[in-house]
Amino acid sequence: MPELVVEQIHKRLGGNEVLKGVSLSLARGEVIALLGHSGSGKTTLLRSIAGLETPDAGRITLGDRTVFDADRRIEVPPEKRGLGLVFQSYALWPNRTVFANVAYGLRLRRAGDADVRRRVGEVLDRLGLGKFAERYPHQLSGGQQQRVALARALVYQPPVLLLDEPLSNLDAKLREEARSWLRQLILQLQISAVYVTHDQVEAMAVADRVLFLRDGRIEQEGTPQDMYEHPASAITADFMGTNNRLTGTLGAMADGRGRLDGEDFGLWGRLCSPIGVGSASTAFIRLERTRLADGSGENRLAMRLETSLYLGERWEYLLTRGGLRVRAWGRAPLPPGERWVEFPADDLWLF
Repeated sequence: MPELVVEQIHKRLGGNEVLKGVSLSLARGEVIALLGHSGSGKTTLLRSIAGLETPDAGRITLGDRTVFDADRRIEVPPEKRGLGLVFQSYALWPNRTVFANVAYGLRLRRAGDADVRRRVGEVLDRLGLGKFAERYPHQLSGGQQQRVALARALVYQPPVLLLDEPLSNLDAKLREEARSWLRQLILQLQISAVYVTHDQVEAMAVADRVLFLRDGRIEQEGTPQDMYEHPASAITADFMGTNNRLTGTLGAMADGRGRLDGEDFGLWGRLCSPIGVGSASTAFIRLERTRLADGSGENRLAMRLETSLYLGERWEYLLTRGGLRVRAWGRAPLPPGERWVEFPADDLWLF
């Protein structure tokens, strides 16, 4: 039995329909990432699951319990759904110690003192917070506060954990470290979780399955690798990864490939959506698959290297050809001048 089932959720906020029939199913031990731009509906969906928003239509089931059903007028309040919540702001009580913050949910559930001490101690130790139990939130770093918020959500062993942009307040270095230990913790505890983020790298690192929301609907869902390697639409291709974008018209088709004809170029690529010859087309290729070559050849263009940018672990090259601008990555700086750039046909996706 799935831990969570969401069926055809609709929600209007003001005059705007934020969710337009979203459905998902979460298995035990699975992590789903809700990914999308601001305004795509991902946080509204999470709040609907939590009971903090009332959908206009649809049904939500936790295990064998229906916690929301618009047709049957069932709506279980948030505190009775038993879900773990971790907010972007952490929402810690500033005047309570770490121990008291984590114990709060257990106290509300009238757990005994011995049980509270045992369970809070266990979760704090697991998250490396045992020595901070008597400190207050303002005495902790951002990363430590984030762990306290997570400990508070985990302490009463909820069936599903809901996380709303939990790492967005951390700086870049801490965020990289946090997503690693968070994924490790999820695997160790076999947590079922719904994870909201606008960061596609974070979604791919943490989740087993990604749901990409756009304008209140699921644009595409799949494993992180499927989403990155096999985008089903131009919207998904553009959102996932770092891309070069080329525009033109479809000049020819053969054996599942098409030729993109631009201002002064023609490149073959893989057809990823129905397009007719003569129709406008947009192509995407990941930067890491755009290659500098040592001479002319199939699917190569002569371009001018304008500059090399140092990014630390790699160099980024900016290349131009008329109105076409392309970026590529490499391991060393290169002087400006004429270069050949290869666009492997299997990696150039035509929509």
